[in-house]
Amino acid sequence: MIELQHLSKRYGSKLAVDDVSFTVRPGIVTGFLGPNGAGKSTTMRMIMGLDRPTTGTVTVNGKHYPEHRDPLRQVGALLEAKAVHTGRSAYNHLLALAATHGIPKARVGEVIEMTGLEKVAGKRVGGFSLGMGQRLGIAAALLGDPQTLILDEPVNGLDPEGVLWVRQLTRYLASQGRTVFLSSHLMSEMAQTADHVIVLGRGRVLADAPIASILSGATGQRVTVRTPTPQRLVEVISGPDVTVEQGADGSLSVAGIGAAQIGEAAAGAGVVLHELTPVSASLEEAYLELTQDEVEYHSEVTR
Repeated sequence: MIELQHLSKRYGSKLAVDDVSFTVRPGIVTGFLGPNGAGKSTTMRMIMGLDRPTTGTVTVNGKHYPEHRDPLRQVGALLEAKAVHTGRSAYNHLLALAATHGIPKARVGEVIEMTGLEKVAGKRVGGFSLGMGQRLGIAAALLGDPQTLILDEPVNGLDPEGVLWVRQLTRYLASQGRTVFLSSHLMSEMAQTADHVIVLGRGRVLADAPIASILSGATGQRVTVRTPTPQRLVEVISGPDVTVEQGADGSLSVAGIGAAQIGEAAAGAGVVLHELTPVSASLEEAYLELTQDEVEYHSEVTR
């Protein structure tokens, strides 16, 4: 379990993390989202004891990270995949890490096999592709068979097979009762991997909830309707908060009223419906709605 209480970090005049409190619980995959500059990396570094908080506290499995006598067995982390001696082979890199914690040599072979590095285990890390570097970073995080796993952009540089593997691995580890905390810019992947999401913006927590709650709270929820009498349906369901857009295929996209209400209103007015489909907002839409006022740099589309 990871617990943050009123955590803040200031660099000169810049407040990178502002009074952040949340708990990452075991048994589920918790996603960590936020725009560039939101404070995600700084928060992860403070969890791992690499940066000292200006105020507040953070504990992992009940202790501050530096207090753990066997940190690799407690917490496995991927924060910077390139933080490796490039002249070493993948095998020797993992062997050196294992030696510092008394981890058996056999475990090195296990994580190499688990991460698909068998064919390149004897090659120098300096010649690795980005994807192979990520796999090595994940192998190092798994080396101590830790109860808590912290992964910063674990699918960066991976091919589709690798992305699917990370998804299955993190969900499997969570199912074993471990604490799994990961960040990603790939919203579609996060939606399929995480059970719970924490969203940061300008150093503050914007959301801390199950993904289902994040999606249901988004205003992007709409209902797709098909009817042979669209104009009549619009008249029946019209209201101050109801908006209707007609698609090129003749379907209606309705917001501000639920599918059940549309169905009941149509039935009461004798309007025939050929389709009535609720369409939930995607995680990307919900995320953009949450962070629209918290982005440091906005891009404009030129025409």
